[in-house]
Amino acid sequence: MKQYPDKTCDIENLVRHPKLVAAAIAGNKTQQRRDGVYAYPGESFELAGIAFEVTTLTRSTLGEMTDADAQAEGYPNLAMYKALILSMHKGMDWNANAKVWVHSFRRVAASA
Repeated sequence: MKQYPDKTCDIENLVRHPKLVAAAIAGNKTQQRRDGVYAYPGESFELAGIAFEVTTLTRSTLGEMTDADAQAEGYPNLAMYKALILSMHKGMDWNANAKVWVHSFRRVAASA
């Protein structure tokens, strides 16, 4: 099993903003970038009573992000993702070399 660093926050805080929760439930959000580890592959969490499972955890830089990555984050393109992140974190500069943890997840099918 691949070793990861200790978690820096609880998995329940991985996806919190109501618009992003809605995007995940609709299937339009399958990734969440964070500056720390919130979950390990195989762990599950719920959003509005719907189960999701973390499928992968990878390390990346902001500069490696593409439009496809921004779409997996629930945004139409990288420019909109970047603008929103900078508006949420006043005074923050977009540092292309900043490392983030990419938590990929999927909706778990409800059992019958």
